[in-house]
Parts: sequence; structure tokens; C-alpha cells
Amino acid sequence: MEMDGIRSAERPARVGRRGRRPWRLAVATVLASTLLFTAACTGDGDKASWEGGGSPESGTNSQSAAPDPTLSTVAVTSPAADAKSVELWSEVKFTSEDAQNTEVTVTNAKGDEVKGTVDKDANLWRPAEGLAWNTKYTVNVSTPAADGKTNTATSSFTTMKEPSKLVRVSSFLADGQKVGVGMPLIMKFGRAVPEKYRGEVERRMVVTATPAQEGTWRWISATEVHYRPKVYWKANSKVFYAVNLKGVKLGDGWYGRSNLTVDLNIGREMIMTVSNKTKKMTVKQDGKVIKTIPVSLGKSSTPSSSGTMVVMEKAAHTVFDTTDEDPVNGYKTPIDWAQRITYSGQFIHAAPWSEGVQGRRNVSHGCVNVSEALGEWLFNRTLMGDVITVSGTEEKLKNGNGWTNWNMSWEEYKKGSYLN
Repeated sequence: MEMDGIRSAERPARVGRRGRRPWRLAVATVLASTLLFTAACTGDGDKASWEGGGSPESGTNSQSAAPDPTLSTVAVTSPAADAKSVELWSEVKFTSEDAQNTEVTVTNAKGDEVKGTVDKDANLWRPAEGLAWNTKYTVNVSTPAADGKTNTATSSFTTMKEPSKLVRVSSFLADGQKVGVGMPLIMKFGRAVPEKYRGEVERRMVVTATPAQEGTWRWISATEVHYRPKVYWKANSKVFYAVNLKGVKLGDGWYGRSNLTVDLNIGREMIMTVSNKTKKMTVKQDGKVIKTIPVSLGKSSTPSSSGTMVVMEKAAHTVFDTTDEDPVNGYKTPIDWAQRITYSGQFIHAAPWSEGVQGRRNVSHGCVNVSEALGEWLFNRTLMGDVITVSGTEEKLKNGNGWTNWNMSWEEYKKGSYLN
């Protein structure tokens, strides 16, 4: 504890009269400084002799020796000493009379320090990721004292054994992929996550974009959660997400199986806009129109959906087979340059049979028909996650019929998070 600084005595005023000797003034100044120093350094019970203190026998000034500095008391309060079956995300709680100067380290059985953060306002240490199953950890809490000594508390605990009830967690996307600016991040769970645990799950799934971009998770169902930024991803940005769910409670005695990380690249911005009124698709790349394509949309009995969708998958050559759903009126047709945009089976694809009416009339079963040549041109330029907006048709896109993350406002989208 630092002692307040003692003000120096003010410089004495010059003597105006001749003949007064300056050494008298110097002696007075030294005496005043001595008295100030004595008063500042004596305790309440040790008065200076000129205040009536001192030894009753000798009558001299007798100051008590300064007591040893009091060490700050520290202790580990949780987990309890030698606790067993501690959960992997358990916080370490401690007490300290000087929390701001308290250091906390946690080491594993090999003596390696575990990464974590200390909240000195709450007296907590939190692990950066889930600890290992069935492993002994040692906590060391220390606080320095004024005289260079250190007060230390040490405690150990052992984490729980790996349970049999583990939930698989998977990412739809993988490391190194390049995707469009509308691509949502998609996480899936092997078992339904009860609502009371979803907020904690979100906290363990951290998204970092470079440059920084605001975004949020939204639960699509009890087994699927998506993430999107407030506006489309910035072109050519980087996205990294760490999903630390190993050992996280997922309800009814189930725990997350593992952690995972994904590193993505966002490509150039490509936006496709389709108007039923003009029967044309406008293709913009990085804000500039690069192509206008005649289209044929769904006829009135099988209309295309109006709304904002993204490219979900691509196939240069495939077969559309609806005979299982409709044995009487179903069809089986080879298709080129197919790009899925809904779960219900709406695609952008080449349709050479409708080239004569593309740009003038709707004849499809709900898909966006383009010519063979322009279908190939478009297919070779799009990425999964590129955005397509269709307007002016008889049917509105239903949320959930595909990756419809952009078919709602930001305010509506945020309502699907358990942290907002």
C-alpha cells in the first residue's frame, strides 16, 4: 500500500529587515519538515513526544514497530477439493481479498496449462473449450503481497467419464469451401435439442468474420440451426466458426460428442433477380449487370414461388423423376445445368423444350427455365449460396422451403435466436 506523498514545506518568504541572519530561518524550516514527517508516520496509538506520547518511564518518543503486511486470503471454492465427475465446462470459483491481482492457472495431469479466461469481477475462471473426459486437473490461485510474498491455494478435481449418451453435431459446410454471399452457416444435431439448452448451445458456437460483420443464429427446428449476417456477407470476406459442444448438456442426460471448426471463403457477390412481369432474369456481379436472361416460370397450376432463395445444390446433368409422387401425371426427364433453390423441387435449369416461349410465357412446373446455352453460362458462374429473388408470381415462398434465411427481415430473423 503506497503512502500518500508528503508535501514539501513552502519556501519561506524573504526577510525584509537587514541584520536578520538567514540560518535562523533555515533551522525553522528543517524543524517544520521534521514535525510534518513525524506526524505523517506515527499511528493513532503512537503519538509523538511533543503530543504527550512516548515511554512513561523515560519520557522519550517510543514508536511501535510496523506490523508485518497482511497477506490476501485466497481459496478455491468450486469445484470442491478432490471432486469427481465434474462436467467439462465447469467454472472454477475462488475467493480473494485482492481479486484484481489474483492469478488463476489450471493444469492437466501432464502439467500443461489449460486455456481459459479469468473474470476477476465475478471471481471465476472459465475454460476456453471443454475439458477432457475422466482427467484430473489442478487449480492454483495466488495473490502477491506487498513485501513480495505470495499467498497460494491449490485444489484438484477430476472430470466425468465419457457418457454413453452423446449427440453427434455436424456442419453442412467444410473447410476451404468458397460460397456465395447468401450462404447460411448450417449446424445439425443427431437428436432434438430442448429449448432450455439452446441458448447455451448458441454461446458455444462462435462465428468470426473478416472484416467483422454482425450476425446471429436462428433455430430452424429442434435439430437444425442456421447463422446469417445482418446483410449479405461482404464479397471476398473470410468466415471462421468454432463449435465447442463437446461435453455441453443437450438435455435428458445427453451431451455434445465433439468440437469442430470450419474456415470458409466468401466469393464475389452474385445476385439473380427474376421478374414474372418481364419474364427476365437480371444477373448482377459485384453490383454490375452482366447478363439479362429470358425465362419461363411456373404456369398458373404450378406457380413458381416469389421470395428470396439461394442456390442449394448444383448438378450439370440429372434426371427429374416425379413418378413416385404422382404415378399418373408424374414425369421422368433428363435435365442439364440444374441448380436447386427450394426443397419442394424448384430449380433454375436449362429447358430446351421451352426456349420458344422463354421471355414471353410461363409453362414450367414451378422451375425457372432458361435456354440450354444460357443455362450452361449461368451454371459455370454461380456458387452454392448465391442469391436469387423471384417476384410477381401467384404464390409466396414459404419459410423453411429451402434456405429461406433471406426471405424475412433482420428483426424477424433475430427472433429465432435464444440469446436475443
